[in-house]
This record gives sequence, C-alpha cells and structure tokens, in this order.
Amino acid sequence: MTELSYPIELGQKEIQQVLPHRGEILFVRSVTVLAHDRYQGRALWPADLPILQGHFPGMPIVPGVFLIEAVAQVAGAGMLAGDPYARSMGPDFVGVLAGVRKCSFKRPVLAGEAVVIDATSRQMSSTAATVTAKVSAEDDEIATIDILVVNVPRGSLAMQPDAPRGIPSET
Repeated sequence: MTELSYPIELGQKEIQQVLPHRGEILFVRSVTVLAHDRYQGRALWPADLPILQGHFPGMPIVPGVFLIEAVAQVAGAGMLAGDPYARSMGPDFVGVLAGVRKCSFKRPVLAGEAVVIDATSRQMSSTAATVTAKVSAEDDEIATIDILVVNVPRGSLAMQPDAPRGIPSET
C-alpha cells in the first residue's frame, strides 16, 4: 500500500474523481485531508440555486438536509482520498449516507454563505464508519452532525430495468 502524505488538497476536479455527485447536488467545493480520519471541507449554495428560491421566498435558507449531505460529501471524499483502508476497497465501492445519528442546528445558513465542515471519522466495521462534524461560518458554529457512512459496491446502487419501483400495489 502506498504511504500517504498529509495534508492532501482536493479541488473540484479531484472531488469529482472520488465522488459520483455531479451538477447542483455537489455542494462541496474543496476538501483538505488532514489525517486518515480528519477532513475539512468548504461548501456553498449559490443564491441563484433554483430550489432555494422556494425555501423561503425572499429569504433563501439552505435546507438542513443539504448540510447533512455536505458532511457526507466531505467525509466521502476525505476517506476515499486519504484513508488507506477506504482506498484499499478500490473504485468499485462508494460511500453512501446510511444514517443520521444526531443533528443539531444553531442557526440557519443563508444562500451564498460559505461554510466550513470539520469532520472526524471512526471505522465501525469493514464497510461502515461514523462521522462527527462541526459546521461553521466565520468561526460561528452553525451545526453539529453525526452520521453513518457505509461503503457499498457501485453496481448495487444502479436500478435494474426490470426491478419493481415504488410502493407495491395491492392486487
């Protein structure tokens, strides 16, 4: 296994090499891998993001679920780039958000406001890790978020063309 040297800096191009997210759902702009289990990322939601226009009209606020997703993106990119164990799984695996263990918001994030996510991961099993994160903006704590990330084969995420979708109907 190749020895890693920290910090590891990831810009948009490098993030897209390790995460499957594209377009408007890719909230994270940069990630710094400080150690195999410590990551710092920056996220931003532009004021012209269409979904923010309705949340709330005239006062666009970033939905809390977007902050949770941003934590998952920072952790996913950080682990895949800087955790030797996650890297050893290879490109056929991807980390997915499997659970929100604890979440507390101290204030809203406004559209256009950049946030910093400081995250720490802890391996729980061969495929799962817990992530604890603090979200802040200009040294003002916004949220604390604890999630569970599970590494799964990429192929298991693809919908099969003949697979039933949605809630089964009663016949």
